[in-house]
Amino acid sequence: MQPNVIFLASGNPHKIDELQQILRPMGIKLKSTLDYPDAEEVEEDQPDLDGNALKKARFWFTKTGLPSLADDTGLEVKALNGAPGVRSARYAGEKATYEQNVDKLLRELEGSHNRSSQFRTVIAYIDAVGNENLFEGICRGEIITERKGEKGFGYDPVFVPKGYDQTFAEISSEEKNRISHRGKAIQKFIQLLK
Repeated sequence: MQPNVIFLASGNPHKIDELQQILRPMGIKLKSTLDYPDAEEVEEDQPDLDGNALKKARFWFTKTGLPSLADDTGLEVKALNGAPGVRSARYAGEKATYEQNVDKLLRELEGSHNRSSQFRTVIAYIDAVGNENLFEGICRGEIITERKGEKGFGYDPVFVPKGYDQTFAEISSEEKNRISHRGKAIQKFIQLLK
C-alpha cells in the first residue's frame, strides 16, 4: 500500500527538493531531518553505500515510525580506483564544502587522460511494517577539467553524463532527474510503491 508520508533521512535541501519533485505527483509528502532539528546525526561509518543507506533508514524508521527512505551516493572515478566513493561528501575532510571536494578531485585528476567515472546511488527503504529494500542507480560519464554550470550541487559542475555535452549543473532539473543515478534508483523505488 502506498504511504501518504515518507520520511527522508536527509537534511540536504537540494536532495529534499529533488525527491519531492519526483514524488509529489504520486501524492506523497516528504518529512525530513529538517523536521527534527534536535535529533542527533546518524554517522555514516559503514564501509559501503548500502550499509550507510540502511543504517540511516533503520535509525529514522525506529525514531519516527514512518516508512523511511535513505540514500548514500558516491562518485566513483576509474583513475582514482573508485575514489572518492563512499567518502564523496567528505573527500576533502569531514566538514568539507562542495567547492573543497571538487577542488581536491580536480587536483587528483590533473594530467590524467582517463576521466571516466560514475555516480552510484543506493536507496534503502523500510516500509510501514519494517520490510527492507535496496535500490541502486548508476549514471556513467566523465569528469571535465573545470566547473561548468550553476545548477545542481556537489560534483555536478564537473560531471558530464555519457551521451551529453553538458554537465549535471547545466542541464534542467527535470532532465537530470530522468537520467541521474538518484533518479534511476528512485524510479525503481516508485515501481515498488505502484
